[in-house]
Amino acid sequence: MTREPVAATEVFKALGDPIRWNIVQQMAQQEELACSVLEDTLPVSKPTISYHTKILTQAGLIEVRKRGRNYFYSLRREVLRSLMDEMWLLAPGPRLVVDGTATGPSSADRPALKAAVGDDTARPAALLTW
Repeated sequence: MTREPVAATEVFKALGDPIRWNIVQQMAQQEELACSVLEDTLPVSKPTISYHTKILTQAGLIEVRKRGRNYFYSLRREVLRSLMDEMWLLAPGPRLVVDGTATGPSSADRPALKAAVGDDTARPAALLTW
């Protein structure tokens, strides 16, 4: 299945709503998120959740899988990475590189290095590149 390219403007429009931003944040914490979780965590109705997930799907940010009567959502992380790459072209500067790939992992995901001789404290390491 080939996917259409995702327009950055559509992604930004979709992320501009606080409810949709909350949905994306919840999806980023898991591989797959059940709709029932959104129903429990969001202060909106089921039809409103459906509306917001439809917009996120149309923008290319999420994929939807139906199993029986249940819907499951997963974040298309490659779309966000591509968007970050596009943004970086507009304002280049130092960028975190992990394992040869420009990314932005949390400090917990970075390898730890010892800062100096005699210092046994492990600290997150990062390589910044242009």
